[in-house]
Amino acid sequence: MFIEAAEAPALVAAQLAANADIVARAAEHLRRNLPTAALICGRGSSDNAGVFARYLIEGETGVLTSPAPLAVSSVYGRTPRIEGGVCLAISQSGKSPDLVAAATAAKAGGAFVIALVNVEGSPLSDVADLTIPLRAGPELSVAATKSFIASLTAIAHLVAEWTQDDALRAGLAALPAQLEAAWSQDWSAALPTLKAANNLYVVGRGGGFGAAREAALKLKETCGLHAEAFSTAEVRHGPMALVKTDFPVLMLAQSDVTREDAEDLASAFAARGAKVMLSGHPGDPRVISLPTTAGHPLLEPILLIQSFYGLAARLSVARGYDPDQPPYLNKVTETV
Repeated sequence: MFIEAAEAPALVAAQLAANADIVARAAEHLRRNLPTAALICGRGSSDNAGVFARYLIEGETGVLTSPAPLAVSSVYGRTPRIEGGVCLAISQSGKSPDLVAAATAAKAGGAFVIALVNVEGSPLSDVADLTIPLRAGPELSVAATKSFIASLTAIAHLVAEWTQDDALRAGLAALPAQLEAAWSQDWSAALPTLKAANNLYVVGRGGGFGAAREAALKLKETCGLHAEAFSTAEVRHGPMALVKTDFPVLMLAQSDVTREDAEDLASAFAARGAKVMLSGHPGDPRVISLPTTAGHPLLEPILLIQSFYGLAARLSVARGYDPDQPPYLNKVTETV
């Protein structure tokens, strides 16, 4: 896991270069045929990448974007009505039957299907109208790291070309070097709290909510921690009641308009006696600061999850786990 996460900067640079033509073609199609809606399909880490995609697509293009309830197609046999829409199907293996069924149904319902997949020539690629390869290469650890980052980068690349956003294009060009810097950030200040934890919240908002969900998933599968992900807004609606003395809260906040709200919430948690860890400099001495690497605000969640992966690999070993072989899990999960 640690070695594969460290490969992310090089693979992102290679992916952006190799995918330039295919992403340009996909973006041109989307500009000429503005989707009526966007449907996102994914499971596990790919579903978390889908959260990032929803915020980017809807926020930058205005196209209504929604996750696909995969069982509607794979279990209940229904076809969504999405004439003139686009379906983004995200997968490392491209083999999960429910994901393939959902993409097939979306296509039958009138959607243009784009597969973002690491294994070219997979069943998902066969269904899709167009495939954007993730190009993460073999990933031996059960816990996805570089393939998740490759998914986020491919999504951002597509949105940058779709919207012809020069600032986002420049941010992507700078991303490989920033990922190197993010990988070297020292988040060991969080280790004592997380090593002793049994439960915690992971909190983010916007594109950072996808990173928070991914972090919570990795804490479950590699560290044996019961971690729940919430947005900074949703956590105030009920879950806040559980945050009391010594309750751990890991907050992943990027430097956009959500940052001030995250800092206010971190202080509110700290006032209750919680052990709060926040990416960046909170300005509140009660909150543990986790150093970050600055980038384009829409891309900073990618940098945050890269720094987190280094922490998670170390934490897994510190808690007596093997991060490469989580119990009861397989690399490819074929759900129906």
